[in-house]
Amino acid sequence: MGLIFRLTLLVVALVFAHPAFAGDVQNFNSGWRFSLSADTLACQPRYNDADWRILDLPHDWSIESDFSLKYPSTPGSGALPGGIGWYRKTFTLNRSANKNYYIDFDGIYWNSKVWLNGHFLGHRPNGYISFRYDLTPYLNASGKNVIAVQVNNSQQPNSRWYTGSGIYRNVWLTTTGKVQIAHWGTYVTTPKISDSNALVEVETSIENTNGQVGKFELKTIITNAKGIKAGETTAPISFALGKNQTVKQKISISKPILWSVEKPYLYQVTNIVLQNGKPIDQQNTSLGIRFFHFDAEKGFFLNGKPLKIKGVCMHHDLGCLGTAVNIRAIERQLEILKQMGCNAIRTSHNAPAPELLDLCDRMGFIVMDEALDIWRKKKSPFDYSNYFNEWHERDLTDLILRDRNHPSVFLWSIGNEVLEQWSNINADTLNLQQANLILNFANTLNKKDLDTTSLHVNSLLTIKLANTVRDLDKTRPVTAGNNEPEPSNHVLRSGAMDIVGFNYHEYNWGDAFHKKFPNQKLIITESTSALMSRGYYEMPSDSIRMWPKRWDIPFDRPVHHCSSYDNCHVPWGSTHEESWNLVKKYDHISGLFLWTGFDYLGEPTPFWWPSRSSYFGVVDLAGFPKDAFYMYQSEWADKPVLHIFPHWNWEAGKTVDVWAYYSQAEEVELFLNGKSLEKKQKQGDTLHVMWRVPFEAGTLKAVSSKNGKVVLAQEIQTAGDPVAIRLKADRNNLKADGQDLSFVTAEVVDSKGIAVPTANNLLRFSVVGEGFIAGTDNGDPTDSSSLKKPERHLFSGKALVVIQTKKKIGKIRLKVSSNGLKDAILELNLH
Repeated sequence: MGLIFRLTLLVVALVFAHPAFAGDVQNFNSGWRFSLSADTLACQPRYNDADWRILDLPHDWSIESDFSLKYPSTPGSGALPGGIGWYRKTFTLNRSANKNYYIDFDGIYWNSKVWLNGHFLGHRPNGYISFRYDLTPYLNASGKNVIAVQVNNSQQPNSRWYTGSGIYRNVWLTTTGKVQIAHWGTYVTTPKISDSNALVEVETSIENTNGQVGKFELKTIITNAKGIKAGETTAPISFALGKNQTVKQKISISKPILWSVEKPYLYQVTNIVLQNGKPIDQQNTSLGIRFFHFDAEKGFFLNGKPLKIKGVCMHHDLGCLGTAVNIRAIERQLEILKQMGCNAIRTSHNAPAPELLDLCDRMGFIVMDEALDIWRKKKSPFDYSNYFNEWHERDLTDLILRDRNHPSVFLWSIGNEVLEQWSNINADTLNLQQANLILNFANTLNKKDLDTTSLHVNSLLTIKLANTVRDLDKTRPVTAGNNEPEPSNHVLRSGAMDIVGFNYHEYNWGDAFHKKFPNQKLIITESTSALMSRGYYEMPSDSIRMWPKRWDIPFDRPVHHCSSYDNCHVPWGSTHEESWNLVKKYDHISGLFLWTGFDYLGEPTPFWWPSRSSYFGVVDLAGFPKDAFYMYQSEWADKPVLHIFPHWNWEAGKTVDVWAYYSQAEEVELFLNGKSLEKKQKQGDTLHVMWRVPFEAGTLKAVSSKNGKVVLAQEIQTAGDPVAIRLKADRNNLKADGQDLSFVTAEVVDSKGIAVPTANNLLRFSVVGEGFIAGTDNGDPTDSSSLKKPERHLFSGKALVVIQTKKKIGKIRLKVSSNGLKDAILELNLH
């Protein structure tokens, strides 16, 4: 299409109060009562909830359980319980007749129903979408109010991965004037950008909720990162007969600083509604300016410069925290991925938490914002297909309105591997509601003089979804993740995709692509699916394990672990090196999204129980990098890298394959106990070097060099028996805000302080002071103990304990114990 997408984007203020707020916004997370109960009377304001558990949101009740095969979710959805849960909160509000009051839910999984003072506010099946209810008509004029929320996640399985259960994202109480900026009512674009000037167009929807008359104005101010005014304009608001109005404004910014992945520069936009010169409503957000385009021959360009998209797919759980949103936990994930050289995130396969996009805006990631995993055809017995007909337009509309102003969002995905790619769903298999939905849309297209007679109903549905996106945002291309790579694919045949998105099928990425799809643009929406267990190795390392034999053939073996040599992958995938080499070779491939960045709960391919989480990540569930992390770092990061593996604790005489990933060097020399084992260089497309070394206890050392000069050196030593516990916190100074986290790594070391890489000691954790244990983990996909338990076995020598702060300044003292070892103590400071 040759379209250059130019846009300015709104993001949250750096305090992360709320992604885009109007009027007064208060965090509404504290002081809720919770019960796992199916009692339908809990919606009544006088219901006795005195014996319910008191907690703060966000909350995921499923993660609190041990893992078990008995749960109907199955290991595919995490082997954790669902059920029906109720949340209630009693609050007092000094209601003003000149104000409107709303409750904003960032996400509830799923099938939520909400009541205020016994009045039913609404139902929302989708577990990922954000939504709002108007509280104003039902608030008590004075005294107490009771809000009740039912969450029904009882029908299982309803997903192909772990979803969590409950009000797992943030909740906000929003107060506005009677004349107000609409919910998600601001849309900002930059149709013209040059070195000297950026034209910012601001489109703001203003609602007059009670037909007020008077002189109204909308003032919009843009300030730079230092708070200095960069532009300002004021426009009158004329409410004809009290109706709502959309105000369009233009502001020029001189010498704009562009947002990029290297320098994600943010301005701030302030919109103020004035009545007779006095402010009655206000919206503050941040602003990023940039432009991009995709080219069929040369790939992706950001701000006029070529940029290979080096992305990962991410599910929404946060390991031992479950799905309960925590800004620091998401930030840590992104920090680790940034260290790897990653520059892009795909929100697999649902609307993301607003905080994820806020962080991507601030940290410099570009995002493929994905709406749906399922359309009409189901993948799980109780999934979103049961709600698609009624809710897909509303859900997709709300996603676009919410996220369209983020600088990090550069691509909309309307689906992932939807079964509508194929012709096995014909018009005669549709129920009456489905048939009317498609046929009515076809009639709409025909009225626009478009020929739909040759299109399958699945292509018509694709056009409908893509047009829904474009009606709300024309600044970004639309794609979908396709695992049918042929032009007969009804999603692609629709002609509605701006960019072809391929999941796997790497033999179609190169020269074959333009033969099948002439003049089309390409992005690899999902790739690789290599399998690894951190710290576990099977040799020979150059022998490929392809598990399972086929996706629908069960696979099992006594050991539920996969080799970390990049020599194990699924039959529809490939090794890490194979996938990246293709993307690197061909300019027309805009980039890829690796499956996945982090391991996630559920989908334990290639195994089933007792496995309960994935093996796909280049980082394990606890946040510990696997060896392939360093392959990507050597290729993606702009710094010298040297990483040798495996560990050096083996049986005497065993021949061990030693690999090294390296960059910004010509060769690597390996030494064992001071004796050189030869210098090696990468050959052809191979991204590592390898030696076969008979094991001998001692020190394995690698030295990378360029032009005869040492670049980096790394040593691995044989460890003896463990004698002590070693603790390391990612952050020792924390905020006393009730949300901040410290991720503490625990290892056992020998008498020389060398970490024991094969240790599996049971560690017991306890804290005193102004914090508590939020979770524990070790990255083992087969560990069936609850991730909330204050104890954990080491896995491949490591374990993790996550400490969460309370709301009082002071200290937290962590104690870690293990049989036969001296206790380890770590102190954290709260301010």
